[in-house]
Parts: sequence; structure tokens; C-alpha cells
Amino acid sequence: MKLFVKEKSIDIITKADLKDPGKYDVVIDGLKGKIDFSDFADDVLIVNASVPQINSTLEYLAEKNPKKVDSVTLVVDDEKSSKHFLKKKFTIIKAGGGLVVKDNKFLMIYRSKKWDLPKGKFEKGEKPVQGAKREVEEECNIKVEVGEKICSTWHTYIRDKERIMKKTNWYLMHCIDDSKMAPQEEEDIEEVRWMRPREAKVATYNSYASIRHVFREYFKMAEKAAEPWE
Repeated sequence: MKLFVKEKSIDIITKADLKDPGKYDVVIDGLKGKIDFSDFADDVLIVNASVPQINSTLEYLAEKNPKKVDSVTLVVDDEKSSKHFLKKKFTIIKAGGGLVVKDNKFLMIYRSKKWDLPKGKFEKGEKPVQGAKREVEEECNIKVEVGEKICSTWHTYIRDKERIMKKTNWYLMHCIDDSKMAPQEEEDIEEVRWMRPREAKVATYNSYASIRHVFREYFKMAEKAAEPWE
């Protein structure tokens, strides 16, 4: 489960998914009891993490937003039950978006002073692919064909004292008509722009951690490890 809290990357994984524990800067054993968050720095690994420890970690990151922390990986015995517990703690919102490609270019939007990918919340009864396609077409005034699913991201925020967890399904999309391309101004989108890979990479420096993750997952999926993205 890939989760983002205040631009911090949070991974909830099982022991089988832990490939390289030596790459982390701080390693904490959850079996030793209450976590001392003052130990957090750079990339943190918490093994044997309990559900309450996951919850307290998310609360700490949301409230304190520590600049010295880049990512936290929590290793659990039962990923399914951990997800279930977290979902009960939050109001779940489902959304979808697309990484739109055409002629080796990516489509990006400029909104809220950041470069982003088109996305939005599903309407009642909408299937994920339908909702993602509709949102992309509405926000950019284009026509697309939906391809493979790239990944899902989760991020949390607080709205009117309510804890929200938004799940976004991301799809690869191919543009079939951009003759009337224009930003959806009522959604506060200022610009829609086609970018070559290097230009898009620069744009993601002024974007969100989740958007950079979508690009990385796309390049993995497309087996383009040699692309100058990292």
C-alpha cells in the first residue's frame, strides 16, 4: 500500500516484500514497544509494526510534518487487516486519473501553483476506468483511450476536522484527439501542456510526491529503466 501524508511516502508491506533492509537510514523494531519519533530521519524502516503503531505514525507525520523525514516503510504480518483498520479510521474517497501520452510526450496540468496530472473524484455508480477517463477528458477537453492501470496511490488529509483518505487509480491513456485541448477553468486549472520526458521530469520537481511515484511506476511498467527519470 503506497500512502502519502504531507508529501511523505509511506509504504505498508509484508516481510516477503522487504527486499533490501540495508538501504534504510533508521531501523526500528515495533516489538520493543512505543515508537520514539525523535529517532525518525531520512528513510525509516519499522519492522514488526502493529496497527496502533501505524496509526500513531500517520498522526505524527500529519501533525508535525517533520522535514528531516523522507519516507517511512512499515512491515506488518497481515497487510489486509492493517488496511482494514486504517480504512475504518478515515472517510474513504475514490478517484481516478491518467498519465496521457502522445508522440512520446506527456500531458500535464498546472493547478494551485504546481504541475499535476489530470484526475478527479468518481461520480456515484461510476467504475474506476469510466471515472478516470471522464475526469481526464473534462479537465483537458481531449479524447482518450484508456490502457493499462499503472498503480494506485493513497493520501490523507483533514477537511473540516474529518480525516480523509483518498484512493486514486492511475491509468495509462492514449490521446486520440487534442484539437480542442483547453484547461477546465472551473476546476482552477490554468494550463494544459504536452511535455517531453526531460521537461516533464523538471516539472515534477514542482509537483507532488504521488505524481513522481506515478511516473516512476510507468517507467517500470514500460521497462524503460534507462530513461533519465530518477
